[in-house]
Amino acid sequence: MKSAPRRAEITRTTAETDIHAILTLDGTGQAAIGTGIGFLDHMLHALTRHGLLDLELHAKGDLHIDFHHTAEDCGIVIGQALKSALGEKRGIARFGHCLMPMDEALAECALDISGRPFLAWSVAFPRDKVGEMDTELFEEFFRALVMNAGLTCHITLKAGTNAHHIAEACFKGFARALRMAIEMDPRTAGAIPSTKGVLEG
Repeated sequence: MKSAPRRAEITRTTAETDIHAILTLDGTGQAAIGTGIGFLDHMLHALTRHGLLDLELHAKGDLHIDFHHTAEDCGIVIGQALKSALGEKRGIARFGHCLMPMDEALAECALDISGRPFLAWSVAFPRDKVGEMDTELFEEFFRALVMNAGLTCHITLKAGTNAHHIAEACFKGFARALRMAIEMDPRTAGAIPSTKGVLEG
């Protein structure tokens, strides 16, 4: 018997943003993304491709103010979609890690689909912007995603001098760690991978 597809569709509308997303966990890396923030689109394409997710995400936000609300709310929606698509989390590997090189940059990501959200972010950027996007917004994006998905996630920069490369190493490292953690482990026979029997706080 074939299991149901791990898929979720989320719409979130506020006075600041209007975001619709469809996420499939067992995908092939297909992306249809438009946030109005060019560099964020680029990073979400990398996340999708290297996580082997299928993601359709369209956002309209108050970009005339700044990019903060849109970047954060995209993280919220992707996190909510991830949590919904995982369901009870039966049979997943649960843990994932990656040490990701991107030219001179090297980023490490370790995560646990624990149900206990926590982000440890140890990443410093050499400049304030990549393209038009403030580099401080990468932390806001990941915090929003992690808190809404229920992940424990550590992202640490080991080396790097180019802001573009640093951001890309973080997103690709997260993607590969997430791909590892959400993989179905046939040895678990569909059990929840926790001695408590649940993966919540």
